[in-house]
Formats: sequence, structure tokens, C-alpha cells
Amino acid sequence: MEWTGARYADKPTVEVHTWIATPPEQVWTLVSDIELMPRTSSELQSVEWLDGRTGPALGARFIGRSKHEALGEWATTSHIVEYEPSRTLAWAVEDPLNPTAIWRFTLVPQDGGTLLREWMQMGPARSGLSFAIDRMPEKEQKIVFVRMREFEANMTVTLEEIKKLAERAHTSGEASL
Repeated sequence: MEWTGARYADKPTVEVHTWIATPPEQVWTLVSDIELMPRTSSELQSVEWLDGRTGPALGARFIGRSKHEALGEWATTSHIVEYEPSRTLAWAVEDPLNPTAIWRFTLVPQDGGTLLREWMQMGPARSGLSFAIDRMPEKEQKIVFVRMREFEANMTVTLEEIKKLAERAHTSGEASL
């Protein structure tokens, strides 16, 4: 990630992608299993569906518990705001109309496999990062840049893990993951 000079109010974004040698339907099984995500992340510790849900649907909610060396531990409630099986899954963190972040997976059939993209937007609502910015407003651009680089690195690891799991299941002929 190159220096952008973005401030929090700019709603900075980051996106990573990978090509997976399996059809979108198989990749979707992994992407839509939010309970798998803590296994692919050093920051996200656990997730739990709310309201009796057991899987994603438009409007479904889940709690994510996270931990970061510099930011501590926290929990957020996310709301599914885009849901198109085998194509798109997105959630807004905290308030869907004024989120602290938006996360999205997009799956596109490509060359006999799947192009998987993970995208996120910071803000516009205040988040835990806002407190660090409040304490050091002169360092806001650096704080935002460092956090976006962390997101990019973590997202890259997540996609690598999804790719490994999907391709391993595909080559072993497993019907479900």
C-alpha cells in the first residue's frame, strides 16, 4: 500500500484480491461462513450470529470480538447490508446507516475459477481508531495509513487461507467444506 495521506473523514478504503481454482459456489461456502473468519485472522477472535440466525441473510446481525496489541479488546455488532449468494456479502459495523466500517467480499467467475475480492472502508462514524486520532491529531494521516496497511496485510492472509481451503476441498473432491 502506498502513502495516500488520507484522513479518517476521507473514508479510506483498501482492497485485496486473489484467483481461486474453484467455482464461486464453493468459495461462497467459505466466505459466507463468518465463524470461519477468526481462524484466518490474527485480530478477529470470535464471531456469533444474533437473533437465532445460523447464517447470512440481508439484515442479519452478528457480534465480532477483536483484539489488537495497541487498541485493546472490543466487540462490535455488524449488519449484513448486501447479500447475493455466490456473488456478494457485505456488512456494516455498528450502525448500518452510519457505520464505523464496511466490509465486502465479491466473487466473480473467471477463467474456470473465482476472482475473490475483499474490500473495506473505514468510517464514516467514529471507531476505536478515533480515540488514537483524538490523542494525536497531528499524526492522523500516519495513524490512518498504518491501520490501513494492517487491514491490507490481514485481508491478504484471509484470502490466502480461503484460497487454500477452497482448492484443497476442490482437489480432494469434498462436497462440502
